[in-house]
Amino acid sequence: MIEIRNLKKQFESKQVLNGISFDINQGETLCIIGKSGCGKSVLLKHIVGLLEPDDGFVKFDNILLNDISQKKMFDIRKRIGYVFQGAALFDSYNVYENVVLKLVENGEKNANKLIEEAKFVLSAVGLLPPITEKETDYFNREWQILSNKKPPDLSGGMRKRVGVARALTGNPDYVFYDEPTTGLDPVTSKQIDDLIYDLANKLNVTSIVITHDIFSVYNVANKVAMLHDGKLQFYGELKELQNTKDGVVVEFLERYLS
Repeated sequence: MIEIRNLKKQFESKQVLNGISFDINQGETLCIIGKSGCGKSVLLKHIVGLLEPDDGFVKFDNILLNDISQKKMFDIRKRIGYVFQGAALFDSYNVYENVVLKLVENGEKNANKLIEEAKFVLSAVGLLPPITEKETDYFNREWQILSNKKPPDLSGGMRKRVGVARALTGNPDYVFYDEPTTGLDPVTSKQIDDLIYDLANKLNVTSIVITHDIFSVYNVANKVAMLHDGKLQFYGELKELQNTKDGVVVEFLERYLS
């Protein structure tokens, strides 16, 4: 569970976050929406401990992030998978090397463990056959082909799936998605939405999705938080968002759905 209380952050004269408070419960998928520059990314950076608040606090599974040691913060981040906007794959690495990068950086050197983890997560995101078929010739052929490909050889949807697979290595409790459908066509966007939804249910991960894509919100969210002018304009369940009478929220939804 993540607790956010009275979070405030100012950069020079701009108050980016002004008293943000809400909870993210275990197993939920929370979508954070709002206009560009409203503080979505700044909020996420506070949740992962990359920024310190001017006031208020973030608690991560009852651990107060304010002033904890670097080692403690590192241990927390190992429980988080992060899917970057555009996937952020390294073009000089093949798919396998990109997927296991986090594990290697965390000190894992056992080649067999790295390969098994890569097979598992690539199967989980639908780039390989089900992991139950991993002993078959077909699975092994697909693994050899996929694992040696470089990111420039992949479609946008495949690159995004590889980015999600990398985030899933190490069996994280939390997965954070930064604009996961940006730049994708509607069909591929729906496939990525379905993937986020399926992973949340099958793996019971807690997900935070920053997005401008309201269709994605409708496809994946249990809860929604909307930021506006540095404040929490809306927080609630998806049905509450769809039925809200709040003028600011309604205008935002109509603009992105029109």
